[in-house]
Amino acid sequence: MNDKVTKLAELKEEALLGGGKKRIDAQHAKGKLTARERIDLLLDKGSFSEIDMLVRHNSTDFGLEKNRFLGDGVVTGYGHIDGRKVFVFSQDFTVMGGSLAEAHGRKICKIMDMAMKMGAPVIGLNDSGGARVQEGVVSLGAYADIFLRNTLASGVVPQISAILGPCAGGAVYSPAITDFTYMVRGSSYMFVTGPKVVKTVTHEEISSEELGGADTHASKSGVAHFAVDSEAEMMEGIKKLVSFIPSNNLEDPPFKPTDDPSDRSDEELNSIVPENPNKPYDIKDVITRVVDDGDFYEIHEDFAQNIIVGFARLAGRSIGIIANQPAVLAGVLDIDASRKAGRFIRFCDAFGIPILTFEDVPGFLPGTDQEWRGIILNGAKLLYAYCEATVPKITVITRKAYGGAYDVMNSKHIRGDINLAWPTAEIAVMGPKGAVEIIFSRQIAESDNPEETAKRLEAEYSDKFANPYIAAERGYVDDVIEPKYTRSRLIDAFAMLDSKVDSNPKKRHGNIPL
Repeated sequence: MNDKVTKLAELKEEALLGGGKKRIDAQHAKGKLTARERIDLLLDKGSFSEIDMLVRHNSTDFGLEKNRFLGDGVVTGYGHIDGRKVFVFSQDFTVMGGSLAEAHGRKICKIMDMAMKMGAPVIGLNDSGGARVQEGVVSLGAYADIFLRNTLASGVVPQISAILGPCAGGAVYSPAITDFTYMVRGSSYMFVTGPKVVKTVTHEEISSEELGGADTHASKSGVAHFAVDSEAEMMEGIKKLVSFIPSNNLEDPPFKPTDDPSDRSDEELNSIVPENPNKPYDIKDVITRVVDDGDFYEIHEDFAQNIIVGFARLAGRSIGIIANQPAVLAGVLDIDASRKAGRFIRFCDAFGIPILTFEDVPGFLPGTDQEWRGIILNGAKLLYAYCEATVPKITVITRKAYGGAYDVMNSKHIRGDINLAWPTAEIAVMGPKGAVEIIFSRQIAESDNPEETAKRLEAEYSDKFANPYIAAERGYVDDVIEPKYTRSRLIDAFAMLDSKVDSNPKKRHGNIPL
């Protein structure tokens, strides 16, 4: 028996070394952690239970029979974050570059299947050179097996991807299907085709960082939700994200007690919106003054900055926030903003997270670039997401709510549950200047002083329409509130909506304008 125990200990010691000390040292020399070090950093101390540590591949082509590492280049298992169960896979770049093949893929699929059955999030720590070429189509099949599970798990358990090295070719599509993606500046890369192929096909000279680095995907493509400076910062970010979201679609969002009074008012909110309707202000100042302890975890911070999305709490309850940002492009809706907010809304709805919308939107961005690239279809994605969502939905109109954008931003007409407005709200088809130019064009042209006439008519239009009271008369807003009481009104409204039950017509699924 002692011999057998010794044999087991030797095998496990071999598995723990991955590709060996030399390759571990090389990983550290690049400023990167090993697969197991990352897991230790992410999970509660001592909570990780490994699965399939002793798996080896059975391939013999191209000399693979001489490289049968235990674990086959990925560490898989389960553990806890703040006491809550999660499933994890962490690719080991020290073993054949973390390349994915049959056994490697089978390990990942096993823990994804377990996560679905147990109702727990899946966190993938990706650090791989891609498909294991020596195994050919078997490697491609392994990727597809994972893609299928990503799709089936979508909306059932949260899926989080951490990119900690190269991620190229087919490997990029698994993270793209997951809910949130983190990247590290200087060491994470994602692209369908790398710089060499780009140069061959399009003759463009571009670096890996410019083509598919963390900042590129966090600010330009929107593929990454977070770009961070270190692996340690990434793991802390994932922990914080997990603290806001439920473990599965049948569980309530986490509750975190707070000492922040529910009846707290904030006098600063009464003057936060400028008197000049064209002057910007930062909507984040509104958000942080309203939510518990000023704690707002922004998602997609560097992408489509004209709209803000993220998580916060009200009276300890987790909520998702969508807010137009007047400080960037006047808070206008464009293609990227619509995609960004639409996907976030659908995540919140899938996992039962109530939605709060702060609205200050002058409309959709005009121009040939937007029209030709499909602002109609992309704007419809945001509209569709709001219409489809059945979770509690509250809107606060802080200033402008113009045109079709008023309808889209969770108006009462698309099942907004509680719609509030500040006295500074302007709810109209368009701004005073544009409206007057349409309604009174002949009168202005025929007047002795067209400029003065236009100004007078704009003032009259503003007095009549650039306020929330006609909408309130119609019941399109449920109340006009003093801004300083926003927090208490929201907490009261969400508490009332806690028992909300709503549904969509029975169908296989809708056909969102992708």
